[in-house]
Amino acid sequence: MYDFTYTALASRVVFGLDSVKHVEREVELLGASRALVLCTREQTQQAEMVAGLLGRRCAGIHAGAVMHVPIASAREAVAVAARLGADCAVAIGGGSTVGLGKAIALESPLPIIAIPTTYAGSEMTPIYGITENGIKRTGRDSKVLPRTVIYDPRLSRGLPAAMSFVSGINAIAHAAEGLYAQDGNPVMSLMAEEGIRSLASGLRKLRQDPQDLDARGSCLYGAWLCGTVLGQVGMALHHKLCHTLGGSFNLPHAETHAIILPHALAYNAKAAPEAMRRVARALGSDDAAQGMFDLSQELGIAQALSEIGMPADGLDHACATALANPYWNPRPVEAAPLRALLQRAWSGERPAV
Repeated sequence: MYDFTYTALASRVVFGLDSVKHVEREVELLGASRALVLCTREQTQQAEMVAGLLGRRCAGIHAGAVMHVPIASAREAVAVAARLGADCAVAIGGGSTVGLGKAIALESPLPIIAIPTTYAGSEMTPIYGITENGIKRTGRDSKVLPRTVIYDPRLSRGLPAAMSFVSGINAIAHAAEGLYAQDGNPVMSLMAEEGIRSLASGLRKLRQDPQDLDARGSCLYGAWLCGTVLGQVGMALHHKLCHTLGGSFNLPHAETHAIILPHALAYNAKAAPEAMRRVARALGSDDAAQGMFDLSQELGIAQALSEIGMPADGLDHACATALANPYWNPRPVEAAPLRALLQRAWSGERPAV
């Protein structure tokens, strides 16, 4: 017998090859006339393309997005939007750029249009994260949810294969934790399993041909599904650890997710057997945690926190921080097994139940 509550989030999705050409129409549908285009310094060329499509509706470009949305960068973006008289923002890029857009929406009435070029999925969520004094603060607020999301598989062709892989695993993490969420529901479980399946299939095809548009489309479709799950239900241990490691040690976001996920699944395996069966089935594996580790290995992803800059002497601090304000988790979060999990992730060992 099912027992759940489901509330749909209002967000418009435009999906398809070359759908970015509709960006001016989408700004107009918001009732806006001056769009500030957001990006990282590395994606200025794509931002200029969007600015060209917006024409007279472009207020300017702000290339100030950085990882983990430091509070100083958020305040600067809000000031730039006010100075240019922007009445909406268009964020093109990955989670960092979408996160900056959300920071603007949190502090102002500006609606956001997101054009994701990675598979992070944060564009489908009302979740924001801002880092201050080495601590990443996250929260939920419906006002930060992008009003429109434009998914154009062609825009992700420029995403290097290595970044495509870690970005895709990042998205899979959202769906995997959604399958054992405290507030999960059957609709999200269906989307989660399909999202994992689509991403795993697409990522394997990208390994053969990074320019395969069908594979890019499968990955973006999976990212949409996984991001929707992230936006609808709560997350657990995996996301708490990744926020702790990213905010405290400035580790690369997607790579951190890719390394931690198999270990977090192993930690929760006995407490959430049905979720693990669904994850394993979507991966084409007999075991969720081992299947995730094998997929990362197959894709050539770094499998040790030590490889991405995590200092060994920071593991105790990370463990203590995660324990200080833990997320709900199907298995109690305890110091000794959590510290062992972090040690295995730091060393790059296979996950252990």
